[in-house]
Amino acid sequence: MALTVVITGASRGIGKALAQHFAAAGYELLLSARQAQGLEATINALREQFPGITIHGKAADLSIPEQATELGRWCLSFSAPDILINNAGFFQPGSLADEPMGQLENQLHVNVGSAYHLTRALLPSMLQRGTGHIFNICSIASLQPYPNGGSYSISKYALHGFTQNLREELKPTGIKVTGVYPGAVLTDSWGNFDNSSGRIMETDDVAKMVVQAAQLSPQACVEQIVLRPRLGDL
Repeated sequence: MALTVVITGASRGIGKALAQHFAAAGYELLLSARQAQGLEATINALREQFPGITIHGKAADLSIPEQATELGRWCLSFSAPDILINNAGFFQPGSLADEPMGQLENQLHVNVGSAYHLTRALLPSMLQRGTGHIFNICSIASLQPYPNGGSYSISKYALHGFTQNLREELKPTGIKVTGVYPGAVLTDSWGNFDNSSGRIMETDDVAKMVVQAAQLSPQACVEQIVLRPRLGDL
C-alpha cells in the first residue's frame, strides 16, 4: 500500500516540485492550493507524468481556519497521512514603519495559521497511529532579519516557533517534525529574475532534500534543513 503525503500550496513553486518528487517516489498525493484552476492544471500534468500514482486535490483558502480544518477532514476521508507538508504561504515585502495596515495579520493567517489549523486537524489520527512526519516549509527569514522583510519575517519566525514546539511535544509519540529553511529559491516571488547564472536555488533542490529526510529510518529525525545558494544570501 502506497504511503500518503499531504502537500499544501501545491500548484506551483516548491509545492509543485514536492508533488513531482513524491510522485516519482511512489507516494499517493493529497494536494491543496488556493486557486482551483492552477491546482487542477498541476494535477492533470502530474497524472500524465505519473499515470500509476493516485492523486487527489482540493482547493482551499487556508488563511481561513474553517477551510483548513475542512481540508483536514477531506484528507482523512482517504487515510491518515504518513507525511504532512505545510507549504502554503506568500511573501509581502514591507518595512514595519510603513507597511499597510493589516499586513501583519494577513501574513500570520496564511504563513502560520494555515500550518497550525491543518496540523491540528490531522494530528489526532497521526497520534492514534503513532507514526508520521510533519514538514513545515519555513524560510531563512525564520532565522535572521533582513531589509524589507517586515511582517513576512515576523510570520516566518512564528512558523519556526510553531515547528520547534511541535517537535518537542511530539518526540515521545513516534511522529517526526522537520523545519525546512530555504534561502533564495526561483519561484514566482522573484518575478522575472534572471537566473541564467544560477545565482539562486531551484525548487527541485528543496524537494530532493525533503524526500530524502522523509525516507530515513524511524529512529532518525532531521530536525532542520537549511539550504542557501552556494554564493550565500542575496
